[in-house]
This record gives sequence, structure tokens and C-alpha cells, in this order.
Amino acid sequence: MITRFAPSPTGPLHLGHAYAAIRAHDMARAAGGRFLLRIEDIDRQRSKPAWEAQILDDLRWLGLSWDGPVMRQSERLNIYRQTLEKLWDRGFLYACTCSRRDIEAAASAPQEGVSYGPDGIIYPGTCRASGAPRPGQPLPDAVLRLNQERAATDCSFEEICEIHRGRHAITRAEMIREVGDVVLARREMGTSYHLAVVLDDAAQGITHVTRGADLFEATKIHVTLQKLLELPTPTYCHHMLIRDEAGKRLAKRDDARALATYRAEGASPADIRRLIGL
Repeated sequence: MITRFAPSPTGPLHLGHAYAAIRAHDMARAAGGRFLLRIEDIDRQRSKPAWEAQILDDLRWLGLSWDGPVMRQSERLNIYRQTLEKLWDRGFLYACTCSRRDIEAAASAPQEGVSYGPDGIIYPGTCRASGAPRPGQPLPDAVLRLNQERAATDCSFEEICEIHRGRHAITRAEMIREVGDVVLARREMGTSYHLAVVLDDAAQGITHVTRGADLFEATKIHVTLQKLLELPTPTYCHHMLIRDEAGKRLAKRDDARALATYRAEGASPADIRRLIGL
């Protein structure tokens, strides 16, 4: 078994991160497997070295150790681009010039109606024809969307966590109707979360993806990409989220529940485990 923890260095780790990291770590160790660490820093404007340093320090303080070197997405941009070029040449991508306001307006037209999927408003396909690649055209510096009508196929994945346990089928019709043409590359990043996470999990040989239940629906996108790119599909474990007293999921801006705050107040790693039910 190989699991991973993949935080973004855009703020401090909080109790929710601690739960995700400990759960992935303990699952791997209990099975005699490996626990890997990945820093998801493709958002170069918000990612800061100081936050990464604090993440590593907090994980060590929790008593977590990882196997092998840390993977950083910022060091893999060439891999993402090579994959995008292959998908572009095969006709699975198209360039999109729509602004967010354009998408909202088109999706809310009377004949359309606004629908939401795991990636937000389901894109109505405005640029699908005009942005399609032409013979010999190089990969453009633009927002690139996956043409779901060409890429989607029937597939499935296994979920082992308590909330969604079982085998989940994904149909081609479902991907077209309920997910739509998701963005695989943003101009300021050169990739997207969906593409990067799929390529990174495969590169690290992840066998069991553990992450929050809020990403369960996005797994449809990831499994579709895995099949399109002929990559293995891991087993998934979408666990519960740690929430505040009002039932709201924790965010990085919630400094009151940052691990650094608990540490400063004298909490121990054992105290953190008790707080999150582990």
C-alpha cells in the first residue's frame, strides 16, 4: 500500500489537515506500506516557501515521517505540458476564451439553465468548435478544456471509506451531462489541479488515495483522465471532514484551529489526535 498527503503551501495546516495526514500515514504504516509527501504548489502566486517549511515542521511535530523525497508540483511543469501537448494533438482539448462572466451568462440562458458539477458551473461548450485544434497547430497559451464528448468513457473506481463505500460506476453520458468540459490548464498555472493530481499519483505509484469527502465528486474527473491517459486507477478513501461548532468545514484562514496555534498553547501531538478522534 502506498498513500500520500498532498497539502498546498498557501497557509498553515489546521486540524482538518492533521486528520487527513494522520489517516493516510497510519493506513500505510498499518499495512506495512509507504507514506509519501507531495507539495501541491502550482498556484505560484499564493504558494510561499515559508508555508511549506511550516507544513514540514508541523508534520514532524505530529510524529509523521514520510518515505523518499518530497515531490513538488512546481518541479513537474514540463511533465504536465508534455501531457497537454499529447492530448491536444489527439484532439481531446480545445482553447477557451470565455471569462467567468461569459460562462455564467451562457449557462443561465433560458434554453440552458444553470447546472453545477464537481468543477463548478457546467461549461456550456461555447468554445468547443472555435477553439478546437487545427492540423499542425501547436499547443496554445490559453485556458484548455477537455472535450468530454471525445474523452469520456464508461469506467469505475473502488471506495473503501465509510461514507461512500463500494464500487462506483461512471458512465460516459454522466460525464457529459453532469461534469462537462473541465479545465485542464489555466494560463497562470500551465496545468490544473485535476490534471496534476492524476499525473502525480501515477508517478508516485499511489495505490490508495485518502482525502476529504468534499473531493468525492471530483473523482469522476480523475478516473476519466486515468483511463484516457492509460494510467492505473487507485483505490479511494474519501473520509469525513473536520468541522467547526457551526458545522462549517475548516479553512486555512481559520487561524484559531491552526496547528501552530495549538502548539503555541502547549498542546501535544496526542492532544491533536484526541481532538480529531484519532
